This record gives sequence, C-alpha cells and structure tokens, in this order.
Amino acid sequence: MKLSKSIIIFDGSNFYHKLKDAGFPHPSRFDYQAFSKHLTSKSKLVSKYYCIGKIRAKQEDKKARLLMAKQQKFITKLSQQGFTIQFGYLLKTDKQFHEKGVDVQIAVNILKGAYRNIYDLVYLVSSDSDLLPAILEAQSNGKIVVYVGFKDKLSYALKNSCKKSVILTKDDFHKFSEKTPI
Repeated sequence: MKLSKSIIIFDGSNFYHKLKDAGFPHPSRFDYQAFSKHLTSKSKLVSKYYCIGKIRAKQEDKKARLLMAKQQKFITKLSQQGFTIQFGYLLKTDKQFHEKGVDVQIAVNILKGAYRNIYDLVYLVSSDSDLLPAILEAQSNGKIVVYVGFKDKLSYALKNSCKKSVILTKDDFHKFSEKTPI
C-alpha cells in the first residue's frame, strides 16, 4: 500500500501565541521536529514550512536587536531540521507590529502543492480563517487539508471547512518540550 504524501505548514507567529496562551512554559523549547513527525506519522512527510514575519532592527534599538538575534537562532535550528523558512515582514503602526505577507506565503504553499501534486495531505498549523479560499481550492482538487488547532482557541471556520482536524489540548504539548531552549 502506497503511503500518502504530506506537508506541514506552520503559521509561526500564530502558533507561538497559541502556545503561550495555552500555558506552554517556554514556547522556544517546543520540539517542532518531533511534533511534525507525530502529526504526519501515517504519511510520508515530504516538506515542512515555517512562515513568520522577519524581525528587523536599527542598530540603536537594543530590544529589537535582541529579538532579532533570538529569531535568527530559532530559524537556524529549524532550518537545520529541514524546515523551509519563509518570511513575511513586520509593519509597525501605532506602536504595534502586524505581520504582512505571511498568509500569502501559506496560501501559495497550499495551492502550489495541490496543483503540482506535491502532497495528498497538508497539515495546517494555523487558526487564520483568511486561508479559507486556498483551503477550499486545494480540497476541490482532491487534496485533504488537516486543520491543526487548539481546543481552547478553536477556529470553527477552519474546523468546519477542512476535511480533517487535529484538536490539541494543553497536555498534548508537554511531550514535545525540549530540555534546552532554542
């Protein structure tokens, strides 16, 4: 029997904030590699994507430079584990940062993979309902989109639209905790 091909796509910032909201002690200590293998264990994992806004900093901004260094260290580790890193950017408005371009990267990955027959299943680790048009298009092309969500912060739009769902609880994360931070 031929194994299905799968990909996994992380909405980096979305997932990081969900981990924090779920009370995960140190989101930087989450084992993305083990988590990805666990989710996709019944298929052949062919690609892993991590999409996030890139932190940039001016030389004089010490706090931003520290955040940028931490992000670089984290991204380097994910890259070494075989993740494809895709950056959007951060736009600052009214002293708040907003990611731009990340959802587009995710949608392109979903659609490109569907049209090029790269995968049979895509595990979408995001709760962003802006991705619904790409999800529905991929599914209309015979692909299975698996919504990976959090029980405490469920996206009903994604759960109801995706062909499959994996709903995680706080307890599910502890088995993916690394001993040392990234």
